[in-house]
Amino acid sequence: MPVNLTPNSISLINGGDVNSKPLVQVMDIKLIGSTQERYRFLISDSVSTQHAMLATQLNDRVKTGQVKKGSVVQLIDYICSTVQNRKIIVVLNMETIILDCEPIGNPKIFSESELTAQKTIASNNLPQPVRVNNYSAPNSGTFNLQNSGTFNSQNPGSFSTPNSGTFRAPNAGSIMRSFQPTVQPPYQPPPNFRNHGPILKNEAPARIIPIAALNPYQGRWAIKARVTAKGDLRRYNNARGDGKVFSFDVLDSDGGEIRVTCFNAVVDCFYEIIEVGRVYLISKGSLKPAQKNFNHLKNEWEIFLEATSTVDLCTEEDDSIPKQQFSFRHISEIESAENNSIVDVIGIVISVNPSVPILRKNGMETQRRILNLKDTSGKSVELTLWGDFCNKEGQKLQEMVDVGFFPVLSVKSGKVNDFSGKSIGTIPSTQLFINPDFAEAHELREWFDSGGKNAATVSISREIAAGGAKNEIHKTVSQIKNEGLGRSEKPDWVTVRAFITFIKSDSFCYTACPLMIGDRQCNKKVTQSGNRWQCDRCNQEIDECDYRYLLQAQIQDQTGLTWVTAFQESGEEILGCPAKELYMLKYELQDDVRFGEIIRSRVFNQYLFRLKIKEELYGDEQRVKITVIRADQVNYSSESRYLLDLISKSFRK
Repeated sequence: MPVNLTPNSISLINGGDVNSKPLVQVMDIKLIGSTQERYRFLISDSVSTQHAMLATQLNDRVKTGQVKKGSVVQLIDYICSTVQNRKIIVVLNMETIILDCEPIGNPKIFSESELTAQKTIASNNLPQPVRVNNYSAPNSGTFNLQNSGTFNSQNPGSFSTPNSGTFRAPNAGSIMRSFQPTVQPPYQPPPNFRNHGPILKNEAPARIIPIAALNPYQGRWAIKARVTAKGDLRRYNNARGDGKVFSFDVLDSDGGEIRVTCFNAVVDCFYEIIEVGRVYLISKGSLKPAQKNFNHLKNEWEIFLEATSTVDLCTEEDDSIPKQQFSFRHISEIESAENNSIVDVIGIVISVNPSVPILRKNGMETQRRILNLKDTSGKSVELTLWGDFCNKEGQKLQEMVDVGFFPVLSVKSGKVNDFSGKSIGTIPSTQLFINPDFAEAHELREWFDSGGKNAATVSISREIAAGGAKNEIHKTVSQIKNEGLGRSEKPDWVTVRAFITFIKSDSFCYTACPLMIGDRQCNKKVTQSGNRWQCDRCNQEIDECDYRYLLQAQIQDQTGLTWVTAFQESGEEILGCPAKELYMLKYELQDDVRFGEIIRSRVFNQYLFRLKIKEELYGDEQRVKITVIRADQVNYSSESRYLLDLISKSFRK
């Protein structure tokens, strides 16, 4: 069908037009950028062609074939920006009108000279004044003398002014022929700028655009968004000196999220006025690539505010912008989540441990509290609270659980940890919501109250890791060697029911560093230096060390025996007391009788061991190392069911 493109629209866009929504044709498409995919179009208005950049959120239009070479599209949202002294059109939104079309017209490459020439032509077509003696009058309908004189329509060659008599033009007929009867009203500036004098560059308010449409090529923009999280004010020191920084996350009505960051003097401008839950108009910031090491939001850009930036509070509530945005994952899905990934999870709090003090690497003390969540997937997970979370939400949760009420907890932006199984920890941008009022929470509460409380669950923390389903595989001791477990690239995870037959009591623990590295305790071995302890990893001296189990034990079942190693948590499960308590009993109090009783009481007890089996290099020799991840007391009822199930399966074969 015949199609008419919008002629000279490229020239108009270069001149500042953002509202005409022209029809243009895509003459060429090219993928550019190595680290980030971007598409460059060559567009035509049938007269001129010019390069245009496609916003990254529209990349799928090209990938899915919704637009291709020859397509006729309508530009909905666009802007013309100067990049490296070249003007380039950035397409923020568009619609495909005709998917495939032959080239229209004979366009030529647009140049700045054409824009200048068009402006010159336009200025030459403006009304030219006609001089009458000492007065000048335009030869078009814009002629207007306000309170200065009266045009004589009966005698068009003359006009009069008060107290001045009558003047006659030498060529009245020519004036009569060029005069048009339509009188145009004088230009009135927009109300926002009336009587404000001349308008400066960029003084007019920027358009509010969706967060998803933000890109560095835009000269002027504004977003309207709600603050969903506000980070703490942090101070730092580097080669350039001392500084301070804080960030906050915002969400708009289209579901777009982005992080906003302020440094140094800009912190003083905005830190106090930013409140979580309030809506703001933000403009005049710069966009830079997001630092994914610190920024978990699904946005490739991050806003950096400057001294000229504006952050204005919207006094009227905007219900179109949600309070918060979640992307919940079942606990069972966290088993396959990558280490250090950021997730949203919701579950029922089934247990809360007391808060304990932890010494960080910088010498500052913080708090740690561990609780457990379960959900409808039949799995549970450990959630570690750090810092203020322990005494605020953590204390409130403990009080609820202590009186027999198990609340719903929603975790926004928890960090996955895969050390000895999968767990979740809080980070500064984490948010916790106790008994929130939304559909997922109500469904979980209904499931728990109607029978989910008594449903069996399997923990994915400290007992299930990368091996996944292999962790549920029961093996005998002899099968570990006979089947060559642990010799593949990844470790094997098995369950073995066996007795402890021997525990090495001369070196059952070691002195460990209690300092924090990130959100983990260092735990490296420290050596005594006078009255203090030296950690080579942290390169610091500390007053007190930690004591952690490094237990060597022999386990045996009906098929054979093997050596295993049990670290801190599993060591406590086997011996029933902290390593420090046992160390003090043996070396400080030198109570060998009581120490021996504790060790002997654990020998020939049967446990259900969760084992990690992996081949490791010791010097020049490859050895299979068996680590106890968890040691549970045997539940004879469930073990009997397991054995009966094995018997029934063998008969069915």
